[in-house]
Amino acid sequence: MPIIDVHRSTLLVIDMQARLMPAIDDGPSAVANARRLVDAAAMLGVPTLLTEQNPKGLGPTVPDLGADTARVVAKMTFDACRAPDFLERLGEARDVIVAGAEAHVCVLQTALGLAGASRRVFVVADAIGSRRPESKALGLARMERNGIEIVTTEMVVFEWLGSAENPRFKDAIALIK
Repeated sequence: MPIIDVHRSTLLVIDMQARLMPAIDDGPSAVANARRLVDAAAMLGVPTLLTEQNPKGLGPTVPDLGADTARVVAKMTFDACRAPDFLERLGEARDVIVAGAEAHVCVLQTALGLAGASRRVFVVADAIGSRRPESKALGLARMERNGIEIVTTEMVVFEWLGSAENPRFKDAIALIK
């Protein structure tokens, strides 16, 4: 089924770190949309996992995302799937919703790695970024050519909700507005 399954999803936020995000084109918008996803995931019971690339060099996840160390995987590999224990920490989620930076490096390589590990991967175009817009565009195009679904924050939230009758509908809509 092509719809994202809220009960079989995990949100993955890749490398939205303090020293990296100021260099990302339209970084504040990507972080704001990632925050919406984190909040919607918490509201709807979707687990969230974050990665930090070389945290000694790039610092911790930006404070806006409220990362606690229990949900963070430190890594040196660009493809998070190659980091020790990453797939185990990700769990059995069939649908992995991906936000993060940089779109053409760690997001791209992790998305391809997840697809290779038989996960359905949904990259959230308005919650990812790269230093240069053309790098983001080419990263998205390559992911799409390789079977990765490209979605928006709103698409994810509404698919997680499934219905206007969902008891969390009004709360979730408030995140989008």
